[in-house]
Amino acid sequence: MNIQIFGKSKCFDTKKAERYFKERRVSFQSVDLVKYGISPGELKSVLNTVGLENLIDQKHPDAPLLQYLAYDADKVEKLLDNPKLLKTPIVRNGRQATVGYCPEVWKDWA
Repeated sequence: MNIQIFGKSKCFDTKKAERYFKERRVSFQSVDLVKYGISPGELKSVLNTVGLENLIDQKHPDAPLLQYLAYDADKVEKLLDNPKLLKTPIVRNGRQATVGYCPEVWKDWA
């Protein structure tokens, strides 16, 4: 199992996800989205699994602006430029991915 957790340092759900894997002694790599962002390839892999609408943090003040972009490619570009617009945590296990706190999915990964 190769777990990656993309999150924000002040995100409560990101901390819960990290604690979930720590408690089960599953090693993971933690990536701060605000500091390091996400690569286009990683974002594309997550998009293929969860879909674009599930990746957008609707609570972010700039999220409504994304609906005015006509093309999904433009929305993805905006997400790459401003990773704060991504809903967190994004948890990857190879080609599988989840967005948000999803322990019911993660338990099947072990």
